[in-house]
Amino acid sequence: MPLPKNNMLCGFAPILTSEQRFYVDSIFDNQVTIVNACAGSGKTTLAVACAKVLKRDLIYIFSPVEENVLGYTPGDVFEKEEKYTVPLKDALMKINEDPSTAIVSEDNLQNVKNGKAWVYPMSHVFARGTNIEGNKLVIVDEAQNFTHGELKKILTRIHDDVIVVIIGHEKQCDLADPSKSGFVPYLEFLQDEPYVNVCKLSKNFRGRFATKADQMELQ
Repeated sequence: MPLPKNNMLCGFAPILTSEQRFYVDSIFDNQVTIVNACAGSGKTTLAVACAKVLKRDLIYIFSPVEENVLGYTPGDVFEKEEKYTVPLKDALMKINEDPSTAIVSEDNLQNVKNGKAWVYPMSHVFARGTNIEGNKLVIVDEAQNFTHGELKKILTRIHDDVIVVIIGHEKQCDLADPSKSGFVPYLEFLQDEPYVNVCKLSKNFRGRFATKADQMELQ
């Protein structure tokens, strides 16, 4: 589809690879996009940009691999989750959004009230009981670090009016037992549904060293 005029994605357009353009188009055209993407491929930044262009609230869901540790970390929920939202903050800055303004938090209540805060970070740890519906775009980031059960807990809470982007990298799993990852099983389970599209991003824009390091097979 043509990119909407006069928005940040037009700025990306001249330099998007064919894979990236397919990914962006998929987010616009499908309810669910699953992307198996290497490190440094722009996967999170482009998904965040799409949420902004589509004028949807963004729910950014991540998995703290040390789930039990998160519960004992000092501070409130926002403080516990802060260190896991660095990729989100980096993506916001790349699209010229100030994270301190855009991210909903107890320290940002003024922007919550005036509607300038539109990004909601959430770990799956605190997602039980939530109901995700309405004009929202959900990013499930680093999905390879979610177990099958954790992904199921998130995905079964999403209504059909929500756009979903599941971002993962099958070769960069941080789980103690990578065989428990639910990313590839869910990709294979959902890929034939008419409302689901699967994409691949294979270029690491960080450079030759990061690209080479990512090619190392873990034993």
